[in-house]
Amino acid sequence: MNGTAPDELLPAEVPAQPEPAPAPAAPAPGSGPGVGELCARAFGAFTGQVLGRHQAAAVRIGFGLVWLAHLLREWPNRRLLYGDTSPWSLDLAERLLADNGALTVLPWFGGRLWFELVYHLAVLAAVAVVLGWRTRASSVLFMVTVLSLQNRNVFLGDGGDNVVHLMAVYLVFTRCAEVWSLDARRRAPGRTGVVLWTLLGAVLLVCQLGGFAGAGLTWTADTFPYAGWSPVFWGLWAVAGLWWALGRLRPDGEPRAVLDALATMVHNCAMLVIAAEVVLIYATAGWYKVQGSRWQDGTALYYPLHLDYFTPWPWLSGLVASALLPVFLISYGTVILQVAFPFTLVSRRVKNVLLVVMMAEHLGIAVLLGLPVFSLAMVAADAVFLPTAALVWAAARVAGAGARAGGVAAWIRGLRSPREPLP
Repeated sequence: MNGTAPDELLPAEVPAQPEPAPAPAAPAPGSGPGVGELCARAFGAFTGQVLGRHQAAAVRIGFGLVWLAHLLREWPNRRLLYGDTSPWSLDLAERLLADNGALTVLPWFGGRLWFELVYHLAVLAAVAVVLGWRTRASSVLFMVTVLSLQNRNVFLGDGGDNVVHLMAVYLVFTRCAEVWSLDARRRAPGRTGVVLWTLLGAVLLVCQLGGFAGAGLTWTADTFPYAGWSPVFWGLWAVAGLWWALGRLRPDGEPRAVLDALATMVHNCAMLVIAAEVVLIYATAGWYKVQGSRWQDGTALYYPLHLDYFTPWPWLSGLVASALLPVFLISYGTVILQVAFPFTLVSRRVKNVLLVVMMAEHLGIAVLLGLPVFSLAMVAADAVFLPTAALVWAAARVAGAGARAGGVAAWIRGLRSPREPLP
């Protein structure tokens, strides 16, 4: 063909390609975010992110179970320990309470009926905390019942009771029901919370104006922080009501966002206090042991194993006490672990290994020395340092075991149920 090629045979016009964007320059060696940027990130995480949600839930469940187990174990002896038949009479308790200003509701009315009501309310509050049901209210009731029973007879407590005492107060200020709770499974607010909030407000008003609370509900105190329990309880009640009102009226408004940020900050501060409390417990215990002569020569464990009070299993205690080398190693190892614990927090791997060893040691103390409340309370407190992946893995294993147990129970019920008639 000698003619000009037709248009359809001509190559299509290719549009001009844009110039490729220059690659970002690599950061200079040693250059990174400045101090201001790091502070801004930290402040953003502190105000906008609930830190340690799984750890807070583990602490809540752990201490709820510890206190519940203690109440159920001492149920046959409850009147002798905290009630109307206690050797530490109510009159002696009131004299001590007048000096230290501790909170307990048991002297408000006295008598067996009031004591039984408070004791069994403590059992219900512990169950509600473990399940995470209406945690804002149940955690406050949990704190009140723990303080009421422990302050009724302060001579019964040990180190584990002191830890439960402190953690019951700290849990009130945490958002410990974000996971593993009935509150987290609730899809709609419902009316139960409003009814419970109204009922608790009415009860608090009656206690405040009834005149029977005495020094238990005061607005000021003689010692630091110079504030009584009345502003604490009324403040928590008012904040819960404001939270609900803003959630219904202006869920996306700025006041609700500010309140949520404040709640997040309070939660993060409470978790920091819990972690610092655990570190302080181990540090002080370790350094006090260093000064003890029995811990210095490695025979501290030998003597409790020969006391009847600390030998629930005499044959086991005798077996352990007869082996001097393990007694020596455990005594020195305990001191080393407790003194070294605060310094291991800078290394995640070392800290995790040390936590496993310390939890195993606490479980051994519970069995060998017969101190279950102390040991389980420390295990629950140690949970604040456990990694989230380990907690999620343990929760999945527990859920799987529960599902298998439910399947076995359903299978057994199916075997026991009458068979359907054949068609």
